[in-house]
Amino acid sequence: MKPKIYIETTVVSYVVARPGRDLIVAAHQQITRQWWEDRLSDFEFFVSSLVMQEAASGDPEAARLRLQKLAGMPVLLVTDEAEALAYDLSHGGPLPENALEDALHIALATVHGMHYLVTWNCRHIANAELQLAVASKCLERGYELPVICTPQELMGN
Repeated sequence: MKPKIYIETTVVSYVVARPGRDLIVAAHQQITRQWWEDRLSDFEFFVSSLVMQEAASGDPEAARLRLQKLAGMPVLLVTDEAEALAYDLSHGGPLPENALEDALHIALATVHGMHYLVTWNCRHIANAELQLAVASKCLERGYELPVICTPQELMGN
């Protein structure tokens, strides 16, 4: 059985984006493209209806490319359990209230039993300073937080 990965929107955005001017962003884009090409077959990938909604927004051509890359991936539904966990994470929890969508990405990956949540959102999602509190909040509700990481951390050996 392959490990299950929830792909957050920033990952597919980096796969299809024009190279950034910022050297760090450009490096992250290149790493993400290489990871997408080299490691896709090693995992079972999932997105959510939230990822699909976010991927469809913005520049029409960029949205088309994002949706094209996501085509055929299983889509996790937003459940009442995921919404309740997201609310707990962002209202009196470790994430700020204005990060409800970020909390929902975490909640969706958690409630649906993903092994990994892959993202470049290091402000609210892949934030090491928040992860212990996020994991604790998930455990309070009976869920185990998946490993939250960037594509760079899943490049393999």
